[in-house]
Amino acid sequence: MNPALFLAIVLLAADPLGPGEHLRSLEIDGQVRSYLVHVPPQYDESRATPLVLAFHGAGTNGPIMALSSGLSGKSDEAGFVVVYPNGTGKANLFLVWNSGGFQGPFADKLPDDVKFVDQLLDDLAGVVNIDPQRVYATGLSNGGMMCYRLAAELSERIAAIAPVAGTMAVENPRPTRPVPVIHFHGTADELVPFGGPGEKSPKFLTFKSVEETIRIWAEMDDCPQKAEKIDLPDRFEDGTTVRRERYGPGKDEAEVILYVIDGGGHTWPGRQWPVPLLGRSTRDVAANDLIWEFFQKHPMK
Repeated sequence: MNPALFLAIVLLAADPLGPGEHLRSLEIDGQVRSYLVHVPPQYDESRATPLVLAFHGAGTNGPIMALSSGLSGKSDEAGFVVVYPNGTGKANLFLVWNSGGFQGPFADKLPDDVKFVDQLLDDLAGVVNIDPQRVYATGLSNGGMMCYRLAAELSERIAAIAPVAGTMAVENPRPTRPVPVIHFHGTADELVPFGGPGEKSPKFLTFKSVEETIRIWAEMDDCPQKAEKIDLPDRFEDGTTVRRERYGPGKDEAEVILYVIDGGGHTWPGRQWPVPLLGRSTRDVAANDLIWEFFQKHPMK
């Protein structure tokens, strides 16, 4: 049977998803992969709905990302579908993304996660009415790095990205269209340091500094080289302050925005973390609110 026809039959046969939590799986290159879907209460299957892909950090998984980011709550408030894909690793818990930058034998064992996301989107389209012009990606740490890889290699399906505490690890990104970026990063992040790999960074992983990452994407989006910089109000005594740096508009109204969390650690802005070793989490801005506001401005052109 023709593969395209087979896929169409499978998609037509799939039961549509309603509001709530759903765990789905698919097989890619002989490996079973999974993802958690959160459908908001107001979801209407007759209307195309925005989708946010949320990628966990290394050593965790999709459910932990859901709990730590609080994006399902924002989904319920705003009406978008959020998906928490699972990377690969041990015991369905200590998982990682092939975000680029990995060195040595470990890199050879990693699957093609861009292919996984591509097929995940096809699989999800059979059970949820997703707007293909409003598919977005966010993620923490290694998950943020995965967002940059998707923007570089799957830009025909990803409208905009919002990495948190994760810089670009791929070399020579070549998106087929301008991809808007909103990035959050703490200056006191010791796991993915602001200036590039440090003492506590994994020795088998290389990645770019925040400055180089933002510069590369601003150039690719044809944004002005000089940023508009604004110091935001310091509303809480939490040991952090926030500066917003905006490059844009560029081609097709793309923009690159960086939120510098002075004193911030390896955390999700606006969310208090139970792991103090990761550093401070600012309360001066809420990443979920800013990410969704940014995504709403940037559907696929």
